[in-house]
Amino acid sequence: MSMTDLGNVTAGSSSPAIDLADNVWDSEADDTLVCEAVRQETHDVRTFVLRPAAPGRFRFKPGQFMTYAFEIGGETLYRCYTISSAPTRPDRLSLTVKRVPGGPVSNWLHDTFKPGMSLRAVGPMGDFSCAEHPAGRYLFLSGGSGITPLMSMARTFHDLGRSEDVVFIHNARSPADIIFREELETMARVDEGFRFVPIVQSVSPLSPSSGLRGFLTRSLLEVVAPDFREREVFVCGPAPYMAAVRSMLAEAGFDMARYHDESFNFETLTASERADAAEAETQLDAEASLAVKTYTVEFTKTRRTVEVPETMTVLEAAKRAGMRLPSSCSKGMCGTCKSKKVSGSVEMTHQGGIRQREIDAGMVLLCCSKPTSDLVIER
Repeated sequence: MSMTDLGNVTAGSSSPAIDLADNVWDSEADDTLVCEAVRQETHDVRTFVLRPAAPGRFRFKPGQFMTYAFEIGGETLYRCYTISSAPTRPDRLSLTVKRVPGGPVSNWLHDTFKPGMSLRAVGPMGDFSCAEHPAGRYLFLSGGSGITPLMSMARTFHDLGRSEDVVFIHNARSPADIIFREELETMARVDEGFRFVPIVQSVSPLSPSSGLRGFLTRSLLEVVAPDFREREVFVCGPAPYMAAVRSMLAEAGFDMARYHDESFNFETLTASERADAAEAETQLDAEASLAVKTYTVEFTKTRRTVEVPETMTVLEAAKRAGMRLPSSCSKGMCGTCKSKKVSGSVEMTHQGGIRQREIDAGMVLLCCSKPTSDLVIER
């Protein structure tokens, strides 16, 4: 069958079986994405294949992320997820999500989001990409679901036929928890410049035992990638994993100018954020004593009211007061902290995480909004 014939084959409708778009998808014009397929990667990880509502091609750099709006229980929840697919296959975009116990978005995606359903998205965004930091040799280090941006980079190199010198070390709880294992092993088999090294914490009697066991250590790194000090390093994973890797590399004399990391954690506050919250009253009082004007910010859903100095963002003051609000980049870029401003005014300096029509509708990004009056926020 020729490609012309293939384009005329139908699947229960008048639409062609393969409908490749010429135009580029633009979230400013139409932010709706439709679920095309759902794939089970591991027992608690799924990939959701998305397409534009109208035919369009995605343009992004491997490692970038999207901000998604999920309508769950009558509330809009914003989350950032890295694109796991490669820009070399632009007609579809993949969102790979691990189920988080108690996580409202990840559980909704796993339990409810099916082919044919849609969501809204903005992006792509971020500079965590090999395209931003080209190098002769790379070291990819990932833990758990932090594998997704590095997978996008690996898939891109593979699709382009570029035999890049890449050492890809992935940490997982068990062999069954290694996301994309078969695909990565195939890449390593057919591309002599690509090495995949899984490290698992434990092995059950019935699980495959190939690979290394334990945790990533400096001594192990010296064996697997003895030239790691000469590589461009990309790291993504849980906060404790990334902190340990960062400390290990710094102590090993690695040039941290060639270190790049990315992490999104929306379910809990980090240890540093909890420490900031404990210092809330002291700092707010100190700032007030310096004659900095302070405004009252009321959060309608949580029924909390905090005092926010005019020099501080609403998000920072709320977290220091012990509130748990979704956030990520803290730069006005990702849109995770987007909230409805019921009344009042702010000075907002964002970097693309909110659109003008949303601003006109009263939405603000708490991470980059400083109050210029008393506020009422729908949170």
